[in-house]
Amino acid sequence: MIPNERIGLFGHLPSGAPVQRICLQHGALRANLLTYGATLQDLRLEGVAHPLVLGADHLAPYLNDLEYVGAIVGRYAGRIADGQFEIEGTRHHLCQNDGARHCLHGGAHGSSHLNWTILGVAPHQARLGLTLPDGHMGFPGSLRIEACFTLTAAGALEISLSAQSTTPTPCSLAHHGYFNLDGSRSVADHSLWIDAAEYLQVDADLIPTGTVQDVAGSQIDFRTPRPIGTAPIDTTFCPSPPRDALRQVACLKSDKSHIAMRVETNQHGLHLYNGAHLSCAAGLGLERRAYAANAGLAFETQHWPDAPNHAQFPAAILRPEDTYRNHTIYRFEQI
Repeated sequence: MIPNERIGLFGHLPSGAPVQRICLQHGALRANLLTYGATLQDLRLEGVAHPLVLGADHLAPYLNDLEYVGAIVGRYAGRIADGQFEIEGTRHHLCQNDGARHCLHGGAHGSSHLNWTILGVAPHQARLGLTLPDGHMGFPGSLRIEACFTLTAAGALEISLSAQSTTPTPCSLAHHGYFNLDGSRSVADHSLWIDAAEYLQVDADLIPTGTVQDVAGSQIDFRTPRPIGTAPIDTTFCPSPPRDALRQVACLKSDKSHIAMRVETNQHGLHLYNGAHLSCAAGLGLERRAYAANAGLAFETQHWPDAPNHAQFPAAILRPEDTYRNHTIYRFEQI
């Protein structure tokens, strides 16, 4: 453990392993991170009474009702159909933790369910590391991951994820935080803009069919800002090019709090989930809040789900000679 006054004990896992909390502050932003899942536990903006994200004040909810909330999910964010894929003629069988059929977010013990190592802490920045061994959840290759969280003086939270593998392996990491800009029970009245004319069609199991569809005429056309509403959203949008370049892909606003959040990323996909299955009893959420459907909106910047099984999708295989990089920025401003 790195001695630092910004690091404190948050709780213990069932194994007895300690989970540490890291407190960061810079400019108008304050953030708390957990080593468990590399989780963003709390995020505050100066002068605003409520948290900007969903979370919990104790560890237990993260092990149950708040699974994935605020965590870094991987080694492959989203679903892989039937928990299998093929690389260079070899078929790999994965943990089937989604309906006992598909692999979701890297399996039952993916990066979101493991305790990361603190690599370094400064007042405005923290670096966490995790190594997933060869064969972990069925994936090939030993994968070394680093997550860097940075608060900027201009009011932004930057999350930089990188990874290297010993053998070719699917790799797609994503921050799975849920945002709520005004502390309401629902984000249905938040205004949302997404710079995406297309999205991935999925089947009844939310597995991509391979078809990329136009958002025009659909209930998920947010190219003109409008209220989110209460209809379930569990959709991968295909943001406008250029791919691999950092660009603004979304903006969330609340007229109630007069806060806006702009999302920038270098990723091919932007998966939005408005928490249709969220259920957290009163007393468990931050400030003893209860969470239900639509309590927050997750902006998961990532590769396209099930890409290893779709040759026409942007490539999502990380090779030993390459480094995976996911750079996402959440910029906050009072409007």
